[in-house]
Amino acid sequence: MIALEAEGLAKNYGARAAVRGLSFQVPKGAIYGVLGPNGAGKSSTLRMLVGVLKPSAGRIAMLGGPITRETLRRVGYLPEERGLYRNMNARAAIAYLARLKGTPAQAAFKRADDLLNAHGLGSVKRKRIKTLSKGMAQKVQVLAAIAHEPDLIIFDEPFSGLDPVNQRVLEETIRAQAAAGRTILFSTHVMEHAERLCDRILLIAQGAKAFEGTVSEALALAPSIATLETEGGFDLAAALAPKGFTIEAIGEEHGNRRWRAKLDGGGSRQLLQACVEAGAPLSLFEPARASLHEAFVALVGDRVAHGSTR
Repeated sequence: MIALEAEGLAKNYGARAAVRGLSFQVPKGAIYGVLGPNGAGKSSTLRMLVGVLKPSAGRIAMLGGPITRETLRRVGYLPEERGLYRNMNARAAIAYLARLKGTPAQAAFKRADDLLNAHGLGSVKRKRIKTLSKGMAQKVQVLAAIAHEPDLIIFDEPFSGLDPVNQRVLEETIRAQAAAGRTILFSTHVMEHAERLCDRILLIAQGAKAFEGTVSEALALAPSIATLETEGGFDLAAALAPKGFTIEAIGEEHGNRRWRAKLDGGGSRQLLQACVEAGAPLSLFEPARASLHEAFVALVGDRVAHGSTR
């Protein structure tokens, strides 16, 4: 079953194409990531999905049909631009947004209390938003997006501005919402969050789809890597270049040189054999799987993946 579907989605701002022909499907109950560098078109895509922006072209189906006011009541949305009524207290702010989505007042305040207590914010529920730290206010807005118990949750860069501890807390919140049967779509430019959380991902570069599928499928597109360490001043890159291996120096530790090898031309066994044949004084040989960021670089190139092209 499909919770959300986009077909040929496009958005132009004058002569500039921010989103170009995106097509994807979000399965019901999945955690789905929309990934890419800043300026890739993620926020424009999510704004079209929730009706904030009108697409220049394309079609969107949500929760079994077209986007309507009633459909959007079943959606929780955290925009990239954070915003709560600053003079409201945390409890009232959460309950207010839940009531806008159709939750009765008594149930809205109870859910606000339950969510604040469960996320360690019970002590600040009577404090005004303007007195809270940026991180606390952001956590309140996340809770406000899920207080009406939506079927579909859409978060735009939810981890931005949170410290590592609160990022982990938010990851657990996302997992808990998925475990309750809800569908979650979130955008991020930090690949590690998606790598830990997502069932499926959409990689966007310069407004266009670079990849759509599972995290495992994306990682399979990237070359494997290995970290090596050699004693003394041995030049491993020079020694293995004639054998077709790409080796780069990544620093020194305790007088030994550290290296990073890409294994797209052969596996770790072949690399180790080449080191032995070259007489490399190895003190460390550590194969590792590629990261999602490295898969993205392999798909779109280093310059685009780091967001230097808008």
